[in-house]
Amino acid sequence: MRRTQRILTTLTVLATAVALAPAVQAAQSFTVMTTATEVASRSDRRPVAGGIHDAKAGKTFISWSGKDADTYVQAYDHRAKNWSAPKFIAKGESDSHNYPTMIQANDGHVLLVRGMHNTATVISRSAKPHSLDGDWSTYEVDAGKAASYPMPFKAFDGTLFVFYRETTRDIDKVTPTDTRPMKYLVSKDNGRTWRNSAELTGKPFAIGSTARPDNMNEIYIGQLRQDPLTGLVHIVYTLAGGGPTQHVHDYYHRNIYYAVFNPYNLHFYSASWRDLGHDIDDADQETHLKVAETPLERPTGTLKSPDYIQQVGGSVGRPFLLWFTFDNTTGTPLNQASVWNGRAWETKQVASGVRTREIEPVGLATWRVYATRDGQPNIEAYLTTLGRDWHAETVIPTRKPVQRVEVIGNFRDPARILASGASSARDVAIADGDIYVAGR
Repeated sequence: MRRTQRILTTLTVLATAVALAPAVQAAQSFTVMTTATEVASRSDRRPVAGGIHDAKAGKTFISWSGKDADTYVQAYDHRAKNWSAPKFIAKGESDSHNYPTMIQANDGHVLLVRGMHNTATVISRSAKPHSLDGDWSTYEVDAGKAASYPMPFKAFDGTLFVFYRETTRDIDKVTPTDTRPMKYLVSKDNGRTWRNSAELTGKPFAIGSTARPDNMNEIYIGQLRQDPLTGLVHIVYTLAGGGPTQHVHDYYHRNIYYAVFNPYNLHFYSASWRDLGHDIDDADQETHLKVAETPLERPTGTLKSPDYIQQVGGSVGRPFLLWFTFDNTTGTPLNQASVWNGRAWETKQVASGVRTREIEPVGLATWRVYATRDGQPNIEAYLTTLGRDWHAETVIPTRKPVQRVEVIGNFRDPARILASGASSARDVAIADGDIYVAGR
């Protein structure tokens, strides 16, 4: 507990500095590299762990979903200034949920983590440290059953974590289909063996509920982000479920929530630093974690609102969130920013018409927002000061529309962001999107 108290004292000082920091002025334009052409299929990947920079190798490694959601990797050699050819790693079983996420263990090996939609957690491990070459090994993690949406990160001591959503019905065959909590996996031996959160804490899930009267018992984390100074992890999420009259998977979405996860003691905290212990239940999230209340509705009859993807940023102690709902009549995205003022959450609409895809810090208080417009090429970049203002910075040109954007871990320019092109069809048998990497 004393370690956490020291962290919180440090955060008080940091939050003050961030609040007083000046905005960063817009800088030079981005350079765009097309690493692969007409290969990307539609993907449900969250803006987490798409690629990493390996300083020892002098290379940037990226991952993406190709035809039939198969997993591919590529490497950029910063000395030679060229990209390797796409390398096939594993089959995606024709499901857009089976995308790869990438993390590097302390032994230098690259790991690709996939949640094989509601069935299993599967990990592919590079044959050599600091390299994508050779024949990778692929294995199923027994502790990560019924998994989707993996979100890996590495603690400062090298411990590997993977948050994932569990479809409990696929395990016990009786739980309602709209009860899908979050768990996590932990490895202390560079990904060779894993234990899940239930085994480590005795709690049935890390984040979740089972008995809400509106049946909104599904957890959709939009993004998690590790604080580079403390190692604590920001989490933003929304709920899904059938609504009060039915058990239907992902029929409605509802509300926005924020929590902090401490990998040192496996506890969760609110924005006000209330210690919630090893798990978050419905009483916790409704009393201490709710950022914004949204209605049960399906804009235009089909859209889920709020959207699945949200962004979390700021420092621990001074977080902000970006998320969007949809106009009921037109389906236009309505972009919201929620800011913790030290006592409560303040939410306001800051833009409309764009899908916010990813954010990155560019100063003590200033963050860059990467956004796209449906059906249009290019990535639009905006600047915001902890979500309190919003102005255009630049446009990053792409040949075709973009579906996903992810900041590469420990990036080194010109490989700063990974952008997966939008496919022309929902069926992952069609893969005609481009893969872009952009930077300064």
